[in-house]
Amino acid sequence: MAYADVNGINLYYEIHGAGRPLVLLHGGLGSGEMFGENLDRFAANHQVILPDLQGHGRTADVDRPLDYATMGDDIAALIAHLGLEKPDVVGYSLGGGVALQVAIRHPETVSKVVAGSAGIRRGAIYPEILEQQLQVSGASAEFMKDTPMYELYQRVAPHPEHFPRLLDKIGETMAKDYDLTEEVRGLQVPTLVMAADADMCPPSHFVEVFALLDGGQRDGGWMGEGRPKGGHALAILPGLTHYNVVDSPLFAATALAFLDQPALDQPVLDQPALDQPAQ
Repeated sequence: MAYADVNGINLYYEIHGAGRPLVLLHGGLGSGEMFGENLDRFAANHQVILPDLQGHGRTADVDRPLDYATMGDDIAALIAHLGLEKPDVVGYSLGGGVALQVAIRHPETVSKVVAGSAGIRRGAIYPEILEQQLQVSGASAEFMKDTPMYELYQRVAPHPEHFPRLLDKIGETMAKDYDLTEEVRGLQVPTLVMAADADMCPPSHFVEVFALLDGGQRDGGWMGEGRPKGGHALAILPGLTHYNVVDSPLFAATALAFLDQPALDQPVLDQPALDQPAQ
């Protein structure tokens, strides 16, 4: 457990396990603790760096908006601060959006990225969820006192009394329009687009994101020669929602399967040619 003074913020982080480094980013109103047993799965064969993002968990807020791009800069600065050599980055929800920003803004600092449950256009979110997001503000704090998010914040935050301010900032962030279509289209870092089959955006949106990465445009081929040229991949996890996908063993297993295998645009199967019968 330690703090790093990076990019104008005193960022709390933990290190678990040993092996190739992996930065694991939590969702909104959470902290690194939200990965639960999946943290052990990630740390079984990797050195996991587990930060608490701006204003979350044990990282105190600073006088700036909650901005995905700025938080991506925080993580890139943490990677440099720790002297990590191109770690992988896995994020969920808010953390998935931050992971994407690291890949977009600092591609030279990371090896692979997993963006979990992170849509790239505000308009892709279901209308009823957008309506709920517009209600999030500091005035909601009183109604959240019986929730796990409030309990966590009160237990670990340096300034528990700042919970309403965090809600205000999250509400302001969620109310802003965004569209990362062009940024994602140009991604150079191999990226796994991962979501629940009943996520905050429809599965079709994540298929759309995969298409921006040259995915789903052709048959993959016997040897994987038709896969996206950038090594990108798509996973829709069955029987899950935006709110429990991070708890599922499938979240860790799918992310690790992507991170630990060779580049997906390289031949991966040993199959006979179509014009040659198998012996």
